[in-house]
Amino acid sequence: MAGKTAQSINPATGEMVETFSPHTPSDVDAALGLATGRFASWRTTLLDERARLMHRAGEVLDAQVSRFAQTITREMGKPITQAEAEVKKCAAACRHYAEHAGSYLQDEIIPTEASHSFVRHLPMGPVLAVMPWNFPFWQVFRFAAPALMAGNVGLLKHASNVWRCALDIEDVFREAGFPEGCFQTLLVSSEDVEGVIRDSRVKAVTLTGSGPAGRSVAAAAGDSLKPSLLELGGSDAFIVMPSADLDKAVATAVKARTQNSGQSCIAAKRFFVHADVYDAFTSRFVAAFDALKVGDPTQRDTDIGPLATQKIRDELASQVSESESAGAVRLTAGRNLPESGAWFAPAILAEAPAGSPAAHEELFGPVASLWKVDSLADAIAHANDSAFGLGSVLFSNDDADIDQAVQQLDAGATFVNSMVASDPRLPFGGVKASGYGRELAADGMRAFMNRKTVSIA
Repeated sequence: MAGKTAQSINPATGEMVETFSPHTPSDVDAALGLATGRFASWRTTLLDERARLMHRAGEVLDAQVSRFAQTITREMGKPITQAEAEVKKCAAACRHYAEHAGSYLQDEIIPTEASHSFVRHLPMGPVLAVMPWNFPFWQVFRFAAPALMAGNVGLLKHASNVWRCALDIEDVFREAGFPEGCFQTLLVSSEDVEGVIRDSRVKAVTLTGSGPAGRSVAAAAGDSLKPSLLELGGSDAFIVMPSADLDKAVATAVKARTQNSGQSCIAAKRFFVHADVYDAFTSRFVAAFDALKVGDPTQRDTDIGPLATQKIRDELASQVSESESAGAVRLTAGRNLPESGAWFAPAILAEAPAGSPAAHEELFGPVASLWKVDSLADAIAHANDSAFGLGSVLFSNDDADIDQAVQQLDAGATFVNSMVASDPRLPFGGVKASGYGRELAADGMRAFMNRKTVSIA
């Protein structure tokens, strides 16, 4: 992309927000050189000093929530209250790692015949993060906070439609006082990523994004014998059993499907409801969807904003149309939407047949797929009949149901009577086509570290 300009487009209006000049190959080379030099000193910086700076990053985020949230909303259309919550969550992650890095990095003592044997966690060097647009701050900070506290330095290749967010994040670390080169944004295209991964100065790579992007990054990293971590797509199952609190289940289902206008890898997308409560759940679910306010994402009472790009909107419309043609039934009412922008009306599709997009593909927008099931075993079988395995939800107050779901659902997480959410205190990641490796908690910090075995005779 070097030599060309990139544009940030407001998805609510279709208007251009800002233009950017991508970095040239010489710019990238200089950034990699700076990262390598900074790592040599950063890795020896006392943990207390790293923590002081990370606390300061949290303070910078807290002090400028409005500014950063407005950038998020302007560039990718997230409703403003959700954008503010995203920025605040990033600040919380900074504080979490500042406060817990010491315990996460403690030596693991392992008794052997030696006088002293243990595992020490040592940083690896510059780590490249290839990040998506849907949570443009959070996805980056959940990588950057543990990576920097571990003694690594960060390089960010962000989605090209949120480059102002990417530069703002770089500013956060600069304003917090991190030494130059600890965290740098590379304004490069997806086509340029492979070259950066293969550069010997980059020691590891993490990606959050689509399956094709994940395969490409993993192939380049594998060929270069570098560790990689992938958090890819999801089509999370949401199971409702007869013992569930239906009011809570419905409210949670709506939020779990429509957060970020439905553009979340861990959003509940496939709903399996027991026949005994199907009608009661469905009537409330549909009514709640029809009551959602779709509109200007800068307004505080907006529930659903535009999708991030017109291309994403068109892909979703095609998936829904194909599913309806195959036999899925739309339960929600129609809406009048703005003529300009990337808008899509929230929808619930019932009984999408096997083979249709709603049954087997990830629908990245405010569309829920709903089926009636006769038992928990039936629900789990349908839930597991998916290429994806990121998160899963069970609503039930029956201990046997809970044990069965936890044991049998093929997913990186199972949340009971609550929606799937990422939390700095808990490991986060998926199985199958949803990726490999774990972010957050101690796992996220240790993902890109040398677990060095030490044995002293």
